[in-house]
Amino acid sequence: MAWTRTYDEDEPQRVNRWLAQSGVCSRREAETLIADGLVSIDGEPVEEPGRKIARGQTLVLADKAEQRLDAKFTAVLHKPMGYVSAQPEPGQIPAVRLLTSHALIGKSPMIPDPRMSLPALGRLDLDSRGLLILSDDGVLAKAIIGPDSEVDKEYLVEVAGRIDERKLDLLRYGLMLDGRQLRPAEVSQVNDRKMRFVLNEGRNRQIRRMCELVDLRVVDLLRIRVGPLELGSLPEGKWRVMAPWERAAMIKAGVGG
Repeated sequence: MAWTRTYDEDEPQRVNRWLAQSGVCSRREAETLIADGLVSIDGEPVEEPGRKIARGQTLVLADKAEQRLDAKFTAVLHKPMGYVSAQPEPGQIPAVRLLTSHALIGKSPMIPDPRMSLPALGRLDLDSRGLLILSDDGVLAKAIIGPDSEVDKEYLVEVAGRIDERKLDLLRYGLMLDGRQLRPAEVSQVNDRKMRFVLNEGRNRQIRRMCELVDLRVVDLLRIRVGPLELGSLPEGKWRVMAPWERAAMIKAGVGG
């Protein structure tokens, strides 16, 4: 069934912008769909990228448009320690090799070849575990790791060393890495050995290096959320396909909408 939605905001809005804010696709994708005659309002094809939709009007995406948007492949993986999400060095095992039929939870339109290019959208280092998104979807990549992305990431971090308020305050705001000030972070204490981090940036081994600066050593690092997507009960070493509604929510989060 074709994607259909009635516009209910007071002020008219450009169709490409509304589709992006709704998490359907990027503005550029919307413009391409319009140019190919795959978008209509109240039964009439939209011909201009700058066309606005008004309150009460109904927009429809043709089935072909949905098929095109669904063509990219995205895997949601619970990465164990010992696997790399970036290009492996000799002797290292890339996380994409975990995307097997045996490790799949639910159904997938395909089982990726280990040689397939599925970049990690927000890397996890060799010694970290948790939620890892592997995808060839450029629009999703821009939403998650693009320079203007609003997507945050949440971690549970176990450390060796004494956690106190002074260290927490420094971790929240006050540290520099590589000569640059870090963005403010949400850091809270869970128990004597564990903290919760929410970051809006992803510098190389950032949490480990932040902790080192306040005399804490990371023992375990688990990523439990990327934007609206949570690790949930996905078992370690298992993976599933990202659902269309999850992609839509991530794109919407990526543009701050």
